[in-house]
Amino acid sequence: MGADQHRASDPRGQDTRSNRKRPMSTDYDSELRLYNEVLRRACGVQPRDHVLDIGCGTGQTTRDAARTARAGSAHGIDLSAAAVERAGELARAEGLDNVTFERADARLHRFTQGHFDLAISRFGTMFFDEPVAAFANIRRALRRSGRLVMMVWQAREHNKWEVATRQALTGPEASMAVPSAGPDPFSLADPVTVKRILTEAGFVGITLTDVREPISYGPDVNRALDWVCGFTSTTEALKRLDPAAATRALERLREALSTHMSGDGVWFDSRAWCVTARQREEP
Repeated sequence: MGADQHRASDPRGQDTRSNRKRPMSTDYDSELRLYNEVLRRACGVQPRDHVLDIGCGTGQTTRDAARTARAGSAHGIDLSAAAVERAGELARAEGLDNVTFERADARLHRFTQGHFDLAISRFGTMFFDEPVAAFANIRRALRRSGRLVMMVWQAREHNKWEVATRQALTGPEASMAVPSAGPDPFSLADPVTVKRILTEAGFVGITLTDVREPISYGPDVNRALDWVCGFTSTTEALKRLDPAAATRALERLREALSTHMSGDGVWFDSRAWCVTARQREEP
């Protein structure tokens, strides 16, 4: 699919295609950089806010929040010790003294109740084992009328990166290649499910806004293939195949990536929800 066929829009329908530049590298922050802008606008961080970033990874969204909350703070948590360590290194290199990171489970961590003005997440909340308990714990960390703003993927069929990868890995001879078990990045794709979970967790004022942005898989096909082959789902799928079938699957995957190569890199259409909610004002 060529660059002119991608639809890139913010929640208000404004064309953001001009923001799409050829990626210089391939990493998670580069992949999601257009979504990062949507999240930043939706969060509306204020100078005195105290912000909690759930599933912060290496901390790009946390550091972004800290730079805006100059008289406040930003605290990122993630289950990956390596990611949290790297996040701290990047924050120190940028001279940010109002940002902290911690390895923690959002469901179990004992947050200071009523401390944060805003809880944010960029595709970091879809993997909770017990989502109601996790979101309830996050809610208790918010002050009265504090807000939750998060990005979550819509259904698989609306995300071309998932469709293309799955089709490449599940050819005629490998229909069972992709395991159905394990973390599901689409667990919050259904608006009814999202509203039920957040309501049971004690949130009110729940809204979901349709967001469509292309995601970047790299500046060229080789680096895009390396990136996709690093996904846990890809490696697990390939392990289930015999060597010949795995080779054919990789060939199909390379071909799929090639069809999405344009003058500004390898891009895939995608679709997400920007979910907002707030803490109840009463105790």
